[in-house]
Amino acid sequence: MNARIGSEHPVAFSRDPVPAAAGVGLRHVHYDDFLTGAPPAAWLEVHSENYVCPGGPRLATLEAIRAHYPLSCHGVGLSLGTAEGLDVDHLGRLRQLIDRFEPGLVSEHVSWSTTQGAYLNDLLPLPYTEEALEVLVRNVGQAQEALGRSILIENPSSYVTFAQSTIPEWEFCIEAAKRSGCGLLLDVNNIYVSGRNHGYEPMDFLNAVPGDLVGEIHVAGHADMAFDGSPVLIDDHGSTVADAVWTLLDEALKRVGPKPVLMEWDLNLPPLDVLMGEAAKAQAMLDRIAGPAAEQKNVLDNVA
Repeated sequence: MNARIGSEHPVAFSRDPVPAAAGVGLRHVHYDDFLTGAPPAAWLEVHSENYVCPGGPRLATLEAIRAHYPLSCHGVGLSLGTAEGLDVDHLGRLRQLIDRFEPGLVSEHVSWSTTQGAYLNDLLPLPYTEEALEVLVRNVGQAQEALGRSILIENPSSYVTFAQSTIPEWEFCIEAAKRSGCGLLLDVNNIYVSGRNHGYEPMDFLNAVPGDLVGEIHVAGHADMAFDGSPVLIDDHGSTVADAVWTLLDEALKRVGPKPVLMEWDLNLPPLDVLMGEAAKAQAMLDRIAGPAAEQKNVLDNVA
């Protein structure tokens, strides 16, 4: 089965396309839960860089679990915003991973994290300028050609802005997707965090995003902190989802329709049942959105 995001790069769903349902991230502390049982997750996401190795127990574990769940590969190391060009060796390793596990979705971040061959342990923000946009579009195109498929790009969380920025963040991400033929991974927690940190309205972001560009949605917890006496939100993925972010997810689904929704949790990992409970909240929202759409489709099918 083949589908397309954009106009140039095919998305090859060789196995198990990711459904428009709530999934969870597969983390090592939950390996045994998935190896000894069959937790009712609709799909799983892994961080690609954790599995770009030639063999060993980690890959064997993913092989065993992958047999029972649709999979998404979410990268953190491509540095799509770097002006120095992408690491072709890393692209090759990612291609091997993707060819082996045939994920339904592949994604990366609108950020940069490498310079002069050194990898920085962060997803750093870009200036939202035409020059940076051209770099991002070029790199996304290179990645898609190397991987043989479309990818999704995720709007970042950020804590500083650049005086040189001339393009609103949402317009920057949307234009990058349109020019490169990729799709958007809409992270509603990042929208909320960045909006609060920089003083823009999260709904301005949501209202601008075309639903047909969105291939996946992320939701996560964040930390409410202070820096030099000023409040700042940190996208730490270390807690349950805030009520305001659940509200934003609900609004996003109303605008873009049912999409795969990932419950992210990477810090202070809880027992699996707690993680699944958060995913169930997202699924309840998806079910409410899908209900009217399914009813309308049935009416149209009967008329036809």
